[in-house]
Amino acid sequence: MTKNVIIILGLAAGAASGAWVYEGQWGTNGTGDGQFRNPWGVALAPNGNVYVTDGTNHRIQYFTPTGSFLGKWGSRGPGDGQFDYPYGVAHNSTGTRVYVADTYHDRVQYFTSSGSFLGKWGLAGSGDGQFDNPCDVAEGGVGNILVVEELNHRVQYFTSTGSFLGKWGSWGTGDGQFKSPLGVGVTPNGNVYVADTANSRVQYFTSSGSFLGKWGSFGTGRGQFYYPSRVAVAPDGNVFVADTFNHRVQYFTATGSFLGEWGSRGTGNGQFDYPCGVTHNSTGTRVYVVDRSNDRVQYFRWSGARVTPTSVGRVKVLFR
Repeated sequence: MTKNVIIILGLAAGAASGAWVYEGQWGTNGTGDGQFRNPWGVALAPNGNVYVTDGTNHRIQYFTPTGSFLGKWGSRGPGDGQFDYPYGVAHNSTGTRVYVADTYHDRVQYFTSSGSFLGKWGLAGSGDGQFDNPCDVAEGGVGNILVVEELNHRVQYFTSTGSFLGKWGSWGTGDGQFKSPLGVGVTPNGNVYVADTANSRVQYFTSSGSFLGKWGSFGTGRGQFYYPSRVAVAPDGNVFVADTFNHRVQYFTATGSFLGEWGSRGTGNGQFDYPCGVTHNSTGTRVYVVDRSNDRVQYFRWSGARVTPTSVGRVKVLFR
């Protein structure tokens, strides 16, 4: 006898049946090649190489996808190619430029993929094209460069060589307002996600700053945050958030529905001590996390089957 059983999958679009599991790590405290002192930001080049802002060492280091050292540049100082606590880094989509938020110098510098200086813009202030603690940088969907400023509580965007195009944001708790935002991520179609750090939330916008939505509140529960400092958007549209003071990473759909989390405070594999940076590879199968106070980078792989919007619905199962 055959019975037809209809199973209704109640999973949200973009949800997943599986988990992000520990795959590897690199880094220890120090000043040598492959060592870090308070690393903050992380970005991947199109070829998979990993760029890390090594904050207290005032430099950029870059590695193979599994952490073999490839090169470095930078030292402390005001000159071209020097830094004062660089926090944010981004690689452009063509693999030709690396942009660095040179935070305490209130400027953005950009380089070739091997660190040769190409240009810079910005100085201290609150005017157009000026900065007050620029903490993160990202390439927009049309090649523009977005910069999030912690102390001007706003996002500015520029051409690829630094000509001012626009801005949005002010201090506050309303839609489109920020309190000390630290992170910015962009979807392929140009939508912008901002880690609104002191408001314990994520907000997202069109490429020119029109408000689209938000989620999050202060706390330790699912979908809550305690000092979220970075945000990254994967190829499938899911949003990863470095929930820094909760010592974990959470991930969501593009509109903020909770999908999962991992991490706790500690030094073991898959544990964190103030994670500050998060990014993913081009296929969305690996996530990199900068584990700041552990002076290392950890990376994780997806284990399990993904559930996409086209697979959510009715499934017919036959039992004999």
